[in-house]
Amino acid sequence: MTTTTGTTRVSGAVGTAHTRIEGRDKVTGAARYAGEVPFADLAHGWLVVSTVARGSVRSVETAPVLAMPGVLTVLHHGNAPRVDADYTGLLGQPDPIVGLFQSDRVPCAGWPVALVVAETSEQAREAAEALVVRYETEPHDIEFAPDRPGTYIPEPRETMETDKGDLERELAASAVVVDARYSTPEEHHHPMEPHAATVRWDGGRLEVHDSNQGSKWVADELAKLFSLDPASVRVLSEHIGGGFGSKGVRPHQVAAAMAATVLHRPVRVVLTRRQMFSLVGYRSPTAHRVRLGADADGRLRAFGHDAQNLTSTVKEFVEQSAGFGRVMYDADAHRTANRLVRLDVPTPTWMRAPGEAPGSFAVESALDELAERCGIDPIELRARNEPTAGPVSGLPFAGRNLLACFEEGARRFGWAERDPRPGVRREGRWLLGTGTAAATFPAGAAPSTAAVTAQPDGTFTVRITASDIGTGARTALTLIAADALEVEPGRVQVRIGDSDFGPAMIAGGSTGTRSWAWAIMAAAAELREQLALGGDIPPEGVTARSDTSAAIAALPQKERHSYGAQFAEVAVDTTSGEVRVRRMLGIFAAGRIVNPLTARGQFVGGMTWGISMALHEEAVRDRASGAHVGPDLAGYHFAAHADVPRIEADWVDDPDTDDPVGIKGIGEIGIVGAAAAVANAVWHATGVRHRDLPIRPDRVLLAGTGAGTGPDGSRRA
Repeated sequence: MTTTTGTTRVSGAVGTAHTRIEGRDKVTGAARYAGEVPFADLAHGWLVVSTVARGSVRSVETAPVLAMPGVLTVLHHGNAPRVDADYTGLLGQPDPIVGLFQSDRVPCAGWPVALVVAETSEQAREAAEALVVRYETEPHDIEFAPDRPGTYIPEPRETMETDKGDLERELAASAVVVDARYSTPEEHHHPMEPHAATVRWDGGRLEVHDSNQGSKWVADELAKLFSLDPASVRVLSEHIGGGFGSKGVRPHQVAAAMAATVLHRPVRVVLTRRQMFSLVGYRSPTAHRVRLGADADGRLRAFGHDAQNLTSTVKEFVEQSAGFGRVMYDADAHRTANRLVRLDVPTPTWMRAPGEAPGSFAVESALDELAERCGIDPIELRARNEPTAGPVSGLPFAGRNLLACFEEGARRFGWAERDPRPGVRREGRWLLGTGTAAATFPAGAAPSTAAVTAQPDGTFTVRITASDIGTGARTALTLIAADALEVEPGRVQVRIGDSDFGPAMIAGGSTGTRSWAWAIMAAAAELREQLALGGDIPPEGVTARSDTSAAIAALPQKERHSYGAQFAEVAVDTTSGEVRVRRMLGIFAAGRIVNPLTARGQFVGGMTWGISMALHEEAVRDRASGAHVGPDLAGYHFAAHADVPRIEADWVDDPDTDDPVGIKGIGEIGIVGAAAAVANAVWHATGVRHRDLPIRPDRVLLAGTGAGTGPDGSRRA
């Protein structure tokens, strides 16, 4: 039955649980990924990466390798096709790493220096491992430390630094002050499906089957790199086995395209796990200084957050951690800054909740410390500092149900029964504690286009250059289209992942579904108007197209964000230092929830990643070589099934009256605040504050536990 809500007619598909439309194909193996698309006469490429952290390639000894069975060619800086990496793309200038084999310079360990192409993947790998590359080495610097020489605030400075009021004066006038430093290590995103591309050069057109977060984005960048007409590049990304920041334009697509044009046959390049540590970006280590000043009742007078990350010597990347507090907490004096230091390392990139994930750990840990010193419940402290408008922007909020998240979460988690004293709950050798933290992430939208076609048989086809990176976007868009067309979801086929469908937002920044939904709804509305005129539908169907550029530009300026409240209970082993998360609860205000089934999966997935961030994930670089220690999924620890407890995620109503879509995006907010909630729970269990992630057993043992604390949490001898 069709119902009417305001001016939007819906059929009821949105808001109901729906299994993934492509789920059966994925579990039966029918779904083909970029590294599985069959091609006749397919060749295989294997990248060779540098073993030095800084210097230049002196020679590439190709003759012995070219004589090996099956080897077709070896591309390197001396013979590779020329490309032009001096352009501005969707996200600015590209990382020079995609300007593959254009010079002999090596700016970091793991830099691509050659591509070996052979008849089989096994032959390519054997030859790549046998290839001898000789280098001229130079001294390198990979040391990341707070406030080290060379640290600077990047441009544009007005977005990297904000300053309101006199921070030092307000800190001096505060009854309670927290001045603490926090850090997070280098972290890596390793999607289940490695980065892979299969490329064919056919009749003057480059056809690329690739695993990415935006096929039109990748197509446009490849066209610029190879100086091609954009219409002569087609990128298809039917199925993607995970993304969350890393799957943009990377060396594997460029290498495969180079080889395909040289050999005039299809070429496939798939990255190895070890190569992904240096070739696809990562989350930079971060260092934070958070300074909070408050009256005795917990009202903030001063808020200061100085955040620092590293970047490479070839491209500037900012992990904008200081942005978290700009929307969360107001104070008479409010100062934030993001700082950088250039080192001889690969360029970092966006990783799930970039900026907000490490920034929330620092700020939400500091808020917990402030609550402790003020003797105020952590939730009450946040309620007393709830802003009425954007603390920095001054803009009104387009819905801010953060306190509703805390209220519902506290009720379901049993927060009222919590003894605020640290180190007092115990089960045998286990100390128990609970913690909480707030979460936020921007709710953006970007111009997109879509086409909706009514077929003579009563079905509808939606074409949009969306990307389902494992979030269930294809299913969500089907439900949205069904409601917009007032038909059952079974009558709608959504086709995605083809750059020929036209411009659309990438899957990133929690903006994909909102942007795509807007375009689909607009096209569907136009189609219904056409169909209302009557007449038979021709064999080719009736098609309506949309472009949301003007509508998005007309949206009133407001602070648009999702919010959430994270709760965690931990147990800390006093004999081994092991920290076990026993349960987690996340309550979110994230706008209109399209598909509760996949939405809950996104929230839980983010919270699971937050457990990894808090307790496990840490990439370590060897000072001597500049390369990683243990660059694989054995040496890089993350939460496995045995580490994941009972995790619950739910949401509260969160309407935005002037937003025709109402979707805010949920892909990232689940990780925001999760690590802080775990860290705050560890403090509550032990009475010892951990300000450096991950909270490893050795750090717990080194710091000791507060099993002998006094009533106020002070340590006893």
